[in-house]
Amino acid sequence: MAQLEAQATATGTEHWTKKGDVNLFLWNKAPAAKPRGTVLFVHGSSMASQPTFDLQVPGRPYSSVMDWFVDQGYDTWCVDMEGYGRSDKTRDITSNIADGADDLTAASQYIMETTGAEQFYIYGISSGALRAAAFAERHPERVAKLALDAYVWTGEGAPTLMERRKKLDQFKAMKRRPIDRDFVFSIFNRDHPGTAEDKVVDAFADAILALDDSMPTGTYVDMCSRLPINDPAKLTMPTIVMRGEYDGIAAMDDLLKFFALLPHPNKQFTVMQGISHASFQQKNYMMVYQILQSFFEQPVPVYTGD
Repeated sequence: MAQLEAQATATGTEHWTKKGDVNLFLWNKAPAAKPRGTVLFVHGSSMASQPTFDLQVPGRPYSSVMDWFVDQGYDTWCVDMEGYGRSDKTRDITSNIADGADDLTAASQYIMETTGAEQFYIYGISSGALRAAAFAERHPERVAKLALDAYVWTGEGAPTLMERRKKLDQFKAMKRRPIDRDFVFSIFNRDHPGTAEDKVVDAFADAILALDDSMPTGTYVDMCSRLPINDPAKLTMPTIVMRGEYDGIAAMDDLLKFFALLPHPNKQFTVMQGISHASFQQKNYMMVYQILQSFFEQPVPVYTGD
């Protein structure tokens, strides 16, 4: 692992692509030399991509996961789903999981045409993991490895979703739901308070609220009433399932059943100690980076059987 003191913050560049008539915003940070791979990060239900993956917090080395992976030699990208951040918010849709898979299809096509990349290391968190898995089902040829963090399969045994379902009728009645600073703090306090520093959550809230004061309802409705959305049998690439010790969405038994059905022999399941739901904003964030980097850099097996 690189020394934390050695951080050199990469310069980001904005990109735009089309999904039909919809404008999608992409953010890229790349190494100076030829990259060792291309990482596409996929955000969750309640925040756009840059606050999640390129958060800058003074005194917190490598607060940006994009900066970390650029310094490890990777070309890094993220995209605002339709209805989030800087992407268009004009259509009368709820930006559900299927819509997110459409966004990833358009974004990945743009990155391939722009950089020459043929496959991606895909990381998705929470509903972003559902989006990433849905995209991987549609386009397995574009996914070298798949990382699913804070993932939910059927939702069975997930206390956060049990509480959220109490507002399902309300979510179904609106296209967008309001958010504020208290809501952002609730993400970190609902499962196990103390897993994230207040200054980090403050910076996270600032970055989120600078872009949005409301979020689409589609992923909430999907996660409360339409699970399972993904078919593990169709995820034919190497896959890692990453579960925070205290995560109230990623129920252990549910994930283990999902994991057992993944067909590729190169699959991993890891429990991240001391972490609740938003992994990259936790006190133990460097542990998450190491887990993810190790998975991406695992040597290709010499022997694979008959």
